[in-house]
Amino acid sequence: MSENISRIGEVIRATKETDIYVKINLDGTGESVIDTGIPFMDHMLTLFAKHGFFALEVKAKGDLEIDCHHTMEDLALTLGEAINKALGAKEQIKRYGSAILPMDEALALVALDLSNRPYLVYDVEPPRDYIKELDTALFKEFFQALSVKCGMNLHIKMLSGSEVHHIFECIFKALAKALDAATTKDPRVKGVLSTKGTL
Repeated sequence: MSENISRIGEVIRATKETDIYVKINLDGTGESVIDTGIPFMDHMLTLFAKHGFFALEVKAKGDLEIDCHHTMEDLALTLGEAINKALGAKEQIKRYGSAILPMDEALALVALDLSNRPYLVYDVEPPRDYIKELDTALFKEFFQALSVKCGMNLHIKMLSGSEVHHIFECIFKALAKALDAATTKDPRVKGVLSTKGTL
């Protein structure tokens, strides 16, 4: 993969329930413009961009008058597809990434493999069911959809935590760090990092 090729993914997803636009540059500097209609997700995706050094633009309109479910799931589907597009053939990337990240009393582990074999292991038990109007159970749906569209084997484990905001902030920051590591190009990698010759 040439160093001069921009790793940018841009996706529009329009359904009867949501209208979502995502653009990500894997080689950004952490800048973002986020408007999902869900303030907590705006915060999480801003953190994700900053700590992963991604340039991220997200615009979403969903049927939030019903609940946050459709918007959360479709956000993840669109983001996952955009990341996958940005990666292209996944040549020269390190492929694997992991991070253990603290925030006050909370500690989260995220490990991932950009293997094209989606699988989610989600070991998180939030101390509260809601963050304002946002059902914390929807985060599992979010990460499942992200894993599928990105072609990512994703493990998320809550190691400790008593404040729900801190827990999910840890998770999103750790995801950013792990994805940044996995998408980093290594000149020692010829083609893709697999003995099969393909991912």
